[in-house]
Amino acid sequence: MPATRPNPTLPRIASAATPASAIRRPSGQSALTNDDLTFSIRSIRFDEEYQPFDNTRITTNFANLARGEHRQENLRNALKMIDNRFNDLADWDNPDGDRYGVQLDIISVEIHIAAAGARAAFPMIEILKTSIIDRKTDTRIDGIVGNNFSSYVRDYDFSVLLADHNEGRAAFATPDSFGDLHGNLFRHFLTSPAYKENFSKPPVICLSVSSSRTYHRTENRHPILGIEYRQSEYSSTDEYFGKMGLKPRYFMPRGSVAPMAFYFTGDLLSDYASLELISTISAMESFQRIYRPEIYNANSAAGQCFRPSLNHQDFSSTRILYDREERNRLAIEQGRFAQEHFIRPYQADLDRWSASFRSSHPL
Repeated sequence: MPATRPNPTLPRIASAATPASAIRRPSGQSALTNDDLTFSIRSIRFDEEYQPFDNTRITTNFANLARGEHRQENLRNALKMIDNRFNDLADWDNPDGDRYGVQLDIISVEIHIAAAGARAAFPMIEILKTSIIDRKTDTRIDGIVGNNFSSYVRDYDFSVLLADHNEGRAAFATPDSFGDLHGNLFRHFLTSPAYKENFSKPPVICLSVSSSRTYHRTENRHPILGIEYRQSEYSSTDEYFGKMGLKPRYFMPRGSVAPMAFYFTGDLLSDYASLELISTISAMESFQRIYRPEIYNANSAAGQCFRPSLNHQDFSSTRILYDREERNRLAIEQGRFAQEHFIRPYQADLDRWSASFRSSHPL
């Protein structure tokens, strides 16, 4: 691991009048409605010159790669990995293996809460948008939005709420309605004007498979996604994403050494074109090789029965520096930040809104 870095600064909360932590809805005022919770989107190119926004979720993998003495080398090598993998999978009419380039934009989403005459803004999530540059035809092709997923409220749920709930318990348990608020906020975002005006298709989020589950190879093969794996029981991540309206399938593309979990809303196999799927595979497999080399840069491929492990020793280093210890430590800080600036000030209103949203938008 690289040397410990100074603790980055947590984001500032924007408000039209007063800090979010000081805003309360007046007693007796009607509950929050969907119109009271709106979203804004901004994007920044993820390239060799990438510098995180001031309110970037500081444990996000992009920010981690873009800090420190070797930041530009990290970024350059990661982007090269992505382009190489894309051309490896998109090998038709591509004799020299250099026809395509992948362009990445980090999408930062803020939620705005109308309360007491003010509209407080809280950083909600970061996702990734891919685009494909076809050098042969000199065209730019839309990829997929989603891919990576970072969330302050998820940090709160997993790093604060779960820890507090299980303190002193003999057996691990999850609180009632765990993940409901986060899931409903995400689903509300997908139906919002902000999402519809910026993106033409639903998101696909691609993550590592769970080290707590065993995956079994099936006979199903997709020409792009590769070999499908299945498991008999959802992981906690699968269940959490289920409350976001996303269901998983697990595929190991050609040339990969482990399956990845793809989370989506519609039909993963028919809703997206081949180049769109390849853009997600190339980006997220490359990031996973950096983040979890024990699984995704292993020296042998998953077999019929596969249980991923971060204790696996037979793997190769990408030589791209990534501070996993920092990420885990800061997740707790950011969970506390979400608790202080978002959960506590609006707890009762958000709970009522979430219950109303769930009843009117059943999964």
